Amino acid sequence: MPANRSALLRRGMAAVAALPLLALAACGYGSQAKDDGTVKIAAGAKKVDGLDSVKIGYFGNLTHATALVGMEKGFFQKELGATEVKPAVFNAGPSEIEALNSGSLDIGWIGPSPAINGYTKSQGKNLRIIGGSASGGVKLVVDPDKIKSLKDVKGKRIATPQLGNTQDVAFLNWIADQGWKVDAQSGKGDVTVVRSDNKVTPDAFKAGSVDGAWVPEPTASKLVAEGGKVLLDEATLWPDKKFVITNVIVRQDFLKEHPKVVEAVLKGSVETNKWINTHPDEAKASANKQLEIDSGKALPADVLDPAWKSIQFTDDPLASTLDTEAEHAVKAGLLEEPDLKGIYDLTPLNKVLKAEGVSPVDDAGLGVS
Repeated sequence: MPANRSALLRRGMAAVAALPLLALAACGYGSQAKDDGTVKIAAGAKKVDGLDSVKIGYFGNLTHATALVGMEKGFFQKELGATEVKPAVFNAGPSEIEALNSGSLDIGWIGPSPAINGYTKSQGKNLRIIGGSASGGVKLVVDPDKIKSLKDVKGKRIATPQLGNTQDVAFLNWIADQGWKVDAQSGKGDVTVVRSDNKVTPDAFKAGSVDGAWVPEPTASKLVAEGGKVLLDEATLWPDKKFVITNVIVRQDFLKEHPKVVEAVLKGSVETNKWINTHPDEAKASANKQLEIDSGKALPADVLDPAWKSIQFTDDPLASTLDTEAEHAVKAGLLEEPDLKGIYDLTPLNKVLKAEGVSPVDDAGLGVS
């Protein structure tokens, strides 16, 4: 996108930011993840940057498996020494951004739309994307009795997780590409877009109140387990079948004040992704174990297995695809064309990658000067 574009959000994204926080009550914005006692601070370990603790946020989604596995296997704690990892689990992007802005969170795993929204709403002052985490893991799942082909989506009720969230923007863009029209705010038009929390969508699908959903994993595979059929994998719409679904973000002031802590977390993230990609079955079990620790319920195999196969774990933030996703939000009328220059600072990540003998990743011209 050209530089010097307006960073003002239109009413749609403002509405998203103003949505009530979908946070759990254990702390202000996200629930404290339960401690099962498996990850301990090593004897004789020292604090990084002299910091007592670092607050790390993520969602209970498989698309956040880097955070899930990194927590469960202790990769982050290992790199942080005696600086304690304090995890917080969130249900929605706006609540995680609010926690970051308030200082209740230092580093987080989050989707591209909340990151874009948070960055532009603060006029580029409150966060930076410092790394990638995952690609893919988003599908259009439908009732095969009602929808047998892509053209049959017209006239149906399709759920997305939230107005203006990453999947909502992707679905609105796909609708436009079909030549159909939908009012982005109301969701009414040639397709009825129903904004439904991922926890509610499987029940709505089972009850027949929605005919399908454009959702991330594991919700997509939960719908399949309820009799749904995958009609479209979003990855097929992207070059090389790759698009960012999860990024790593940080408070700008935290990055400035505690660069060694940020670097340690990124090293933990890189080590986690390497372990996930070389031990896929063990990593799948680890992610599921952390989900059970955080939520009290593990995923059944008929949901976990297909969901896991559709996600790629990568340190590359796939910056060019984030830029495209911002363009989709503009096209849908949910965002004024933003100036995203400076949303990335990949210097700490590339330092870690260089030490690992790995090629640096690119910010698509959207990095800090």
